[in-house]
Amino acid sequence: MLAKVHSAAVLGIDAFPVEVEVNSGWGQPAVIIVGLPDAAVKESRDRVKTAIENSGFKYVMGRTTINLAPADVKKEGPSFDLPIAVGILAVSEQIVTPNLNDFVIVGELALSGEVRSVTGALPIALCAREQGKRGVIVPADNVAEAAVVQGLEVYPAKTLREVAEFLAGKRQLEPVREDPAQIFQQHRQYEVDLVDVKGQESVKRALEVAAAGSHNLIMIGPPGSGKTLLAKRVPTILPGATLEESLETTKIHSICGLLPKGQALVATRPFRAPHHTTSSAGLLGGTANLTPGEISLANHGVLFLDELPEFHRDVLEALREPLEEGRVVISRASGTMTFPANFMLVAAMNPCPCGFYGDPKRECRCSPNLITKYRNRISGPLLDRIDIHIEVPAVKYKEMAGEATGEPSANVRNRVEAARLIQRERFGHPNARMAPKEMKVHCRLDEESQELLKMAMTELNLSARAYDRILKVSRTIADLDGKANIQSQHISEAIQYRSLDRQLWL
Repeated sequence: MLAKVHSAAVLGIDAFPVEVEVNSGWGQPAVIIVGLPDAAVKESRDRVKTAIENSGFKYVMGRTTINLAPADVKKEGPSFDLPIAVGILAVSEQIVTPNLNDFVIVGELALSGEVRSVTGALPIALCAREQGKRGVIVPADNVAEAAVVQGLEVYPAKTLREVAEFLAGKRQLEPVREDPAQIFQQHRQYEVDLVDVKGQESVKRALEVAAAGSHNLIMIGPPGSGKTLLAKRVPTILPGATLEESLETTKIHSICGLLPKGQALVATRPFRAPHHTTSSAGLLGGTANLTPGEISLANHGVLFLDELPEFHRDVLEALREPLEEGRVVISRASGTMTFPANFMLVAAMNPCPCGFYGDPKRECRCSPNLITKYRNRISGPLLDRIDIHIEVPAVKYKEMAGEATGEPSANVRNRVEAARLIQRERFGHPNARMAPKEMKVHCRLDEESQELLKMAMTELNLSARAYDRILKVSRTIADLDGKANIQSQHISEAIQYRSLDRQLWL
């Protein structure tokens, strides 16, 4: 006999349909799995056999062939345990159901017959809806993330016995539904707030400008000046994620196994802060299984690189293309994969190796050559892709001990959202993503602004890319100011955000 069960597998951040075909016939007892299974799939033979027997069913005798189609794509992970077990029960007529073709089934089986969680439940549910299926059967721990997909019945699977009885019509399972709007309302909260940061008003202004135009930013300051404290609060002033952005971010976290059990969506902007010892594969992605890296996990959020010069040079240089394109293309012997990487880069560094160059109270122990060598660890092309350079001075005692509090993140976020709305109505994306044609139309300067920018370009010897960055940042400052045209004060402020070009600390 032959039974066919519909399942799905994840490739990149999307899922593709997989048909689990189970055929049982006469012959020497054996179970053969074909269709490019990896080691975890091959080992499912023993897990499935024990789970079936411990669930009160009989295992098939004779020769059983299990085909995972399409056969030319590698199948990975234990998520095929449950559909294989259902196929075996169907082919042995221990369950009889006319509705098997209506569902996509995924799940890992414990030896007791319990169904364990898998990765990628959200993209699998989206794939099932695209295939026109009535519903999906997923592990109970994954049901929340799959249930955010509208127009699809999502059933929680706790045990193999329960799934078999449901498919046979002997048990009723209630589909789970999640309301994304309600999830956003309940979980769109941050544990930190900009109001916690005392002083550093000029840096807060730079963060507001960066958030309003999705500009990359680097902070230069001595240890203890609050660079990390400020960076962690950048997501709190970014506009709230849309449903589409949240779904894409959730898909990436889901396939990486980083979505907490029972969580339906990543409702807040992600904040990723990899250590400076991170490898190129860890940052960009592309291990043996072509999984996303830190820059993709920070998609639609913030990637914070603390101690930027301490990162390996090849790792930093590999960031250049994703910063421009908003995606990363990974090519390996096993294939080529494209992952989204539309993140906002926030970096931090000390002014010198000891951290106290220019400090009025602490003496710097670094020689000029050592300072130059330290700065040159960051290449010019990478710095050109960072729109805003801002110095973070040490906080004065008066500011730390004072009772005055800063402006809350909600107030800043309102101004940022107003500026982003102007940009969406103008060309549908933040100012940082402006194309050259769009800049010609929306970044026109009057005579006074042109002269100011010309003088800055000549005196500071800025590159053509830095020129573009100044124009884009000026456009964002004008949007925050509610001005239709860029004015000289906007150009002047944008020039002040090129600290490394002005070499004020060297």
